[in-house]
Amino acid sequence: MKKILLISLLMFCSCSQESSKVEYLQSDENERNNYPFSEAVKVGEILYLSGQIGTSAKNEGGLVSGGIREETRQTMLNIKNTLEKYGSKMDDVIKCTCMLADIKEWGAMSEEYVKFFPNHKPARSAFAGTGLALGARVEIECIAKID
Repeated sequence: MKKILLISLLMFCSCSQESSKVEYLQSDENERNNYPFSEAVKVGEILYLSGQIGTSAKNEGGLVSGGIREETRQTMLNIKNTLEKYGSKMDDVIKCTCMLADIKEWGAMSEEYVKFFPNHKPARSAFAGTGLALGARVEIECIAKID
């Protein structure tokens, strides 16, 4: 009986190690700028995105103007594009963390945020802090499953 349990345990461990392969995914921009983080990390069928802010190629990589609503909208578009790049989508998001420069902007940020989740509401945390990248008003990171 002990041998059967040991063999079963070894088989289970080898299967779970295979599904937990870690892939560090880099964007061209991250590599070009030698950023100290990955754009995303894939572990098995879960995708962890690094924080995104409201930058736009149309704005030469700078923050969009217009305040918290426009920054949130652009941030969420950046998240959507990153998810799709790595085989996921907004409907697959299971958790987000929202960091705000000013907690008083929580309501306006939330009004834009929910527009990107018409079919479900992922688990979410939100807090205020100082010193977001490029002087952003909001930074959001998400975790999603991959189909």
